Amino acid sequence: MDHTRRATLLSLAAAPLIANAQEEDPRFPRVPRTPDEDPRLPNGKSQKNAMAKQNHEEALKDAEELVTTAQQLQDEIKKAGSYVVPVESLKKTEEIEKLARRIRGRLKG
Repeated sequence: MDHTRRATLLSLAAAPLIANAQEEDPRFPRVPRTPDEDPRLPNGKSQKNAMAKQNHEEALKDAEELVTTAQQLQDEIKKAGSYVVPVESLKKTEEIEKLARRIRGRLKG
């Protein structure tokens, strides 16, 4: 019971502090935005379009790296023979998985 009283008194004492912290700073007025409004960069271009373009370029770069790594893995496996799997091949598969996850994340986001 004592613990509940303490918590109640603490919350009552903290309420004015929280209210003051939530007030707006007059030096930085809040600009109301609609949810559909697209923020602009200083150069006037759409921020969403710039981010999408950057994600696209990075995904292309990662896809090229993925293809290169997969081709290297294929060559290593061909050279290794029937029953031998080089350690480098296992490392390449992990790198391929990491690249694939990164690309998928960029395409989703």
